[in-house]
Amino acid sequence: MSKAYRVRAAHCDHRVTSEEVYQTLKRITEPLERSWARLEKARKIVLKFNMMYQQEVAYFAGRRRELVDDAVCQAVLRLLRERTTAKLVATDTFAYDQEGNPTGQFNYFQPHLDEFGVEFVDSNRPPFATYEVPGGGRMFGRYTLSSCFADADEVISVAKMKNHHFMGVTLCMKNLFGLTPPIPPLGRVRTYFHHAIRLSYVLPDLAMITNPCLNIIDAMVGQWGCEWGGEGRIGNALIAGDQTTATDACAAHLMGHDPASDWPTPPFRRDRNHLLLAAQGGFGTVDLNEIDFESEVQGPLAEFDSVEYDPPEVMATCRQTACEQGLFYRDRQRAMVDRYRGDFVYMQDGEVVWHGPDPSHIQSHRQFSGKKPGSALWLKYVDPEEREQERFAAYEECLARMSA
Repeated sequence: MSKAYRVRAAHCDHRVTSEEVYQTLKRITEPLERSWARLEKARKIVLKFNMMYQQEVAYFAGRRRELVDDAVCQAVLRLLRERTTAKLVATDTFAYDQEGNPTGQFNYFQPHLDEFGVEFVDSNRPPFATYEVPGGGRMFGRYTLSSCFADADEVISVAKMKNHHFMGVTLCMKNLFGLTPPIPPLGRVRTYFHHAIRLSYVLPDLAMITNPCLNIIDAMVGQWGCEWGGEGRIGNALIAGDQTTATDACAAHLMGHDPASDWPTPPFRRDRNHLLLAAQGGFGTVDLNEIDFESEVQGPLAEFDSVEYDPPEVMATCRQTACEQGLFYRDRQRAMVDRYRGDFVYMQDGEVVWHGPDPSHIQSHRQFSGKKPGSALWLKYVDPEEREQERFAAYEECLARMSA
């Protein structure tokens, strides 16, 4: 019986040439007939590589440790140019300094984009567009993203195999988080989405909006522990699939993780498993029996796990209080609008501890939480029309699971 999702993984030694990387990628993407049927009809394809970073690029065993290797980037672009006539656009948010100016740290190997005639769009700069989440959304009903997606026929996500200290793993779905413009008022600072409870639900929303038809994971070299500054791991593999959740589920399996597990099971130490939430919302699957999955390599490819920054009891309290603040706001929304209309508010223990037009100066919830490290700070834009359509039921769902 034909299965709805197809994923292929192949051995690819981290010491091989760029030509061998290309040949391996070509071999594992060849069976992805649904992907190519969509890509070959496309007039415009947007690519999101996990390659943007403002610090010095880290290497391990001769390959990029935290970012997609340049050989994989080049192989992807070469393959697309050979099989499609579409306009190719790479997009990400530039790194900015404290004054909001681009730092010039690109890390995309601009010569590759130039070689294959690929345009780059800075997702943090206008024009923007509002995108509705198909099916209504798990965390928000709509998101502001670059307008480059408005006329895109297809999207491709190219990720690195890494652990993530918040999300457990960062693969093709987590890679999409880099699309959200972090500069207010139209955008949302990273701490708006990237915080307890919200991020696990935001990632499936972004995946449903963009719906990448080709998902590629560079696992030649990966990273244990966290997304930045972790420990290098040699995986000697490349992975490709035609659906984001299913591809990431297979990759998580090859990392030695159970893609159907959930908080507080490692590596999902801090929050819920975003892959499981996506599958529960009808976007893909984490059940490997439902995936046409063929692999030349066996898991675990190496030792992978997330770092435990806080003990489980602290994270449980943080998650509970984040939910409580979200519901506190919901139940008092009219009064909050009357007093804080058009501002962002930080709430803690039922009080507004900060409000203003731009929370970007607050870089860390941990530092801002003061003497209450286990009591979550919850950030909200006070909009009388609630145009982002926050789904407060997510907080009720999480509280019910914790109490159970």
